[in-house]
Amino acid sequence: MDWIEQWLPNAVRYWPRIVTSLIETLQMVGIALAFVVPLGVLLGILLLVVAPGHLYENRLLDAIVPRVVNLMRSIPFVIMIAVIIPFTRLVAGTAVGVPGAVVPIIVALVPFVARQVELALADVDRGVIDMALSLGFSRPYVIGRVLLKEGRSGIVRALVLSSISLVGYTAMAGVVGGGGIGDLAIRYGYARFMPDITLISLILLLVIVFALQGAGNLVLRRTSH
Repeated sequence: MDWIEQWLPNAVRYWPRIVTSLIETLQMVGIALAFVVPLGVLLGILLLVVAPGHLYENRLLDAIVPRVVNLMRSIPFVIMIAVIIPFTRLVAGTAVGVPGAVVPIIVALVPFVARQVELALADVDRGVIDMALSLGFSRPYVIGRVLLKEGRSGIVRALVLSSISLVGYTAMAGVVGGGGIGDLAIRYGYARFMPDITLISLILLLVIVFALQGAGNLVLRRTSH
């Protein structure tokens, strides 16, 4: 304890604030993933199946949806937070704290996940899909039992990559009042010249990233075939 108090005095002093920031970051990650995963997967499926020659070929949707996704992906996240403040307040009732950070994180991450899922599903052998259709299976069945099943490993990889990006988004959200570890690092570590707080913030973010990566690798081993 003497060593800790000597080298990490501010971390000891502000330990309750560090714990609160960690909880806020975990809340942002958990809430965001609960929305990003289903919305991103569904949008990724839509991007693929409306393409020319696919299950639900639709020229209108194929002309609109990919362009909207590309537009949303091209906006830097910090700018996104500022641009959608009215929408954030409408949905969450506030533009600060965990609720105010989760909304722009979801809006920014869903298009990213959708593109990753689309790429994963595009790698599925088209011959398997055509064979299922020739056997008389319906298109919804082919999507659920063939396309998603064959592409699940790629989807898991995409979700792991997206969850790691999500941790970075939560840190950036802290810069504009979103709370969490990013807010802790900026408000205390940077603004008040407390390098030990910055170090603790970095370590906590790395622990979260490694935990997500480990969980993703475990799921990947169980879903690969």
